[in-house]
Amino acid sequence: MVNSMYQNSSEEKKLIDRRFCVAPMMDLTDKYCRLFHRLLSKKAVLYTEMITTGALIHGNTKGHLYYDEIEHPIALQLGGSNPKDLSKSVEYATQYNYDEINLNCGCPSDRVQSGNFGATLMKNAPLVADCYKAMKESTDIPITIKHRIGVDDQESYEFLSDFVGVIADAGCKTFIIHARKALLKGLSPKENREIPPLKYEYIFQLKKDFPNLEIILNGGIKDLDQSIDILKHLDGVMLGREAYQNPYLLAEVDHRIYNSETSLISRSEVIQQFVKIMSGKLLPGLKTSHVTRHILGLYKGIPGGRKFRQHISENAHQKNADINVLIDALKHVEQI
Repeated sequence: MVNSMYQNSSEEKKLIDRRFCVAPMMDLTDKYCRLFHRLLSKKAVLYTEMITTGALIHGNTKGHLYYDEIEHPIALQLGGSNPKDLSKSVEYATQYNYDEINLNCGCPSDRVQSGNFGATLMKNAPLVADCYKAMKESTDIPITIKHRIGVDDQESYEFLSDFVGVIADAGCKTFIIHARKALLKGLSPKENREIPPLKYEYIFQLKKDFPNLEIILNGGIKDLDQSIDILKHLDGVMLGREAYQNPYLLAEVDHRIYNSETSLISRSEVIQQFVKIMSGKLLPGLKTSHVTRHILGLYKGIPGGRKFRQHISENAHQKNADINVLIDALKHVEQI
């Protein structure tokens, strides 16, 4: 049975502000990572890992979809290419009142290629349009598309523009675009995040050609200064690995991106709040290190940060370790 806290009426839904988003990252942006990131920023839009339609329809539906209420604004990313399966998955997700549901058209991994979804969908814009319409007909939650600028040898601006145009004609208003093409053969997912050249100019031109669409740029963004510069031209930015590896940059997002007057939270306050939230929430059989791994970059570049990370890495995997290993790690940090 769905928790009643998710059963809000459509009248209660609020539009989310996507000026700053944390990218969906497989095996990284789980519920524990999102709880940690939410302590740093109240405004940033957080995304789940990609969840396939098969996992939702045939697997542990509640386990995949459940999240903590404090994670809002939160978006669910789906992987799939069958409109009927996507429609059914969206029906399930709607019961949990996500703020957005996103269709992955950008992941280049072997797994998605074998399932004919992710970046392979960029080769079939009409199918993506059908997927979008099926998803949209099943919910009043906003449906968005995340994709690349191209795939394999289809890498011209015209290809990107045509792809977006077909899906926009189906009714989609929000496109999150990784400014690299995807090479489906010969490059690993990691190499696909680094080797194909970034072409921000494609994204800037797309906004000029489709001024009424919400265009969000993903790929290669390193800090908030760069984010602010990009926001002069586009509607939003999305950070992935940089936000994960250097998470404290999220602490300034509310003030610098959203003009919030909230005070800056300290790193030690984040640790203390996270430990309080997580006490009693670790699932049976789940190693503490699975949760604490998301915290390792919090003191990046800070005196004592290496010893902070080392203490967590050496102790969190121990059989009787609990979340308080994070409190113990604070004693190694010279500046908190």
